Amino acid sequence: MGVYILKRLLLMIPTLWIIITINFLIVQAAPGGPVEQAIAASRGMGSGMMDRLTNANQADVQGAVAQSASEGGYKGARGLDPEIIAALEKRFGFDKPLHERYFDMLGDYLTFDFGDSLFKAGSVVDLILAAMPVSISLGLWTLLIVYLVSIPLGIMKALRNGQSFDRWTSIVLSIFYAIPGFLFGILLIILFAGGQYFDWFPLRGMVSENWDSLSWPDKIIDYFWHMALPITASVIGGFSTLAMLTKNSFLDEINKQYVMTARAKGLTPRKVLYTHVFRNAMLIIIAGFPSAFLGIFFTGALLIEIIFSLNGLGLLGYEAVLQRDYPVIFSTLYIFTLIGLIVGLITDLTYTWVDPRIDFESRG
Repeated sequence: MGVYILKRLLLMIPTLWIIITINFLIVQAAPGGPVEQAIAASRGMGSGMMDRLTNANQADVQGAVAQSASEGGYKGARGLDPEIIAALEKRFGFDKPLHERYFDMLGDYLTFDFGDSLFKAGSVVDLILAAMPVSISLGLWTLLIVYLVSIPLGIMKALRNGQSFDRWTSIVLSIFYAIPGFLFGILLIILFAGGQYFDWFPLRGMVSENWDSLSWPDKIIDYFWHMALPITASVIGGFSTLAMLTKNSFLDEINKQYVMTARAKGLTPRKVLYTHVFRNAMLIIIAGFPSAFLGIFFTGALLIEIIFSLNGLGLLGYEAVLQRDYPVIFSTLYIFTLIGLIVGLITDLTYTWVDPRIDFESRG
């Protein structure tokens, strides 16, 4: 197993490199880069902003602008003072050729040096560390509730397949599945966060402003008071897929020959279920864990964080894309990809723990 783990770890290196390279080229080709974003902002801030940016030598500025124009330049730079454009290009590192920026980025990422944000105060690492507790809180509670509810529900549906319990729970799950999480979040705000009816829950943030001055019991209450609606909106669509997957997996195993043999030997249904069926049926559920993990943490929570004004990784990455904040974009992508690869490896190791008959190393 050690050889297999080593191979997977070594495979992560070219995988990360390919993903980062492709996204670097795509983002660089996208219109409205950070220079254009800063130009738009400086236009709205008046001459004071302009004066602070125009501090370069005139001859050097004109040469840099001429070089930028020969390489395609920025559409947003047309008709503006060349000194301003050159100062912005130098500030954001765009005075260097594309390949030089690319290799600088790779060198920094090898040492986990993600640099500073272009539009937010502070380093990228500080921004990610500040946003991570929010996403982890939302993701962990969502994942925990979804799995604690869906797996037992799926097992009960499999054991009562075709009965009234199975039918009405399928209807409820279908309704939940059809409701997008962000739309349900908006509905919760309207109903319970002072939108139109009740003002029972706060509209934004993970904790109150006076959280530091609260006692520990009050801090716990305040935390769950703020997170109740976001967590509810996140879990609403997660029950259906996992519950139906669990049901179908257990039904498939229950109808196999080895289960009939175990019953014929006089084993109780409970012993057959948890000794023989459970281990095999859980394999397919474990296989879907990486996608569920990444989906809940880094994809599904995006709109929820925006709606409820939660400063998590999803909101951070979304704002970075809008602003073309390249250090934040590439850093979050790098971290998400690395986490996904590590979770995939952990999933394979969990396979062998659940079913020791699986040997990835012998398969080459």
